[in-house]
Amino acid sequence: MSERSWPAYLDLLKSGELERRAAEARRRLHCCDLCARYCRVDRTVSLDGVVCRTGALARVDGFGPHLGEEDPLRGSRGSGTIFFSWCNLRCIFCQNWEISQQGRGHEVNAEQLADMMLELQASGCHNVNLVSPSHVVAQILEALLIAAKRGLRLPLVYNTGGYDSLEALTLLDGVIDIYMPDVKYGQSDAGRSYSHVRHYAETCRAAVKEMHRQVGDLEIGRDGIARRGLLVRHLVLPGDAAGTEDVMSFLANEVSRNTYLNVMDQYRPCHRSRDCNELARRPTRREYAEALRLADAYGLCRLDVRRF
Repeated sequence: MSERSWPAYLDLLKSGELERRAAEARRRLHCCDLCARYCRVDRTVSLDGVVCRTGALARVDGFGPHLGEEDPLRGSRGSGTIFFSWCNLRCIFCQNWEISQQGRGHEVNAEQLADMMLELQASGCHNVNLVSPSHVVAQILEALLIAAKRGLRLPLVYNTGGYDSLEALTLLDGVIDIYMPDVKYGQSDAGRSYSHVRHYAETCRAAVKEMHRQVGDLEIGRDGIARRGLLVRHLVLPGDAAGTEDVMSFLANEVSRNTYLNVMDQYRPCHRSRDCNELARRPTRREYAEALRLADAYGLCRLDVRRF
């Protein structure tokens, strides 16, 4: 571990930089570039043309300790998840589509979001796990400033679909302790077909490299709990629809062979994927085994292969 404070944002709080970052993020809402959609809409005035359907206030479906995350996050007391409503992706196989695409939940102001963070800390959670945060970076920073001043000392997990803007990640440098992006697809045509976004692969790769530059490989303490670093998820799709080999090659050759990688086998047809021929079944055991073989072939040595 370096000599910096832990969690990371304490240094920025002491210097006044966290307050500046929160103000800058709020300013960017007026011509939004805080995710890779680059809607350039004033989200404080109108939601016309805003893919994430989120204005000045974040929307939250729920929060609480979560024991279903990766072992270094959940530990014995759970990862303190905050599930943000809406999303900047439109994945046709999303298992939480009622939250991500119908906006189930309720709006919260910065004080209420800060209260959630502090309640998770009081309940003993190991971290604050921000689920689907890409479209609410400004709201998170505003709430974090309040919570940190009131005694929040948990590390932050940025649990993202991987379609993040470099502008937002610059604001989060020194704020986030653990980045946990999905690398959903190896090719952008799959991102266009299954998540309705352009240039997913290129955008995600740039984002993941920046995340790794900021926090490095995942560091795990003697207690088995993650302290800082990058944790990547890749969901195996049937028929290699995700382009898994390209994902493994990217991580090994452009990020780090020491990347902590969760190769996920939890895919099942749901939402609108039942109407998509290539996604209308679960991956076979052989297909999942092939994904693991590819990870090994590219020298990725820190695999989480826990079944869901």
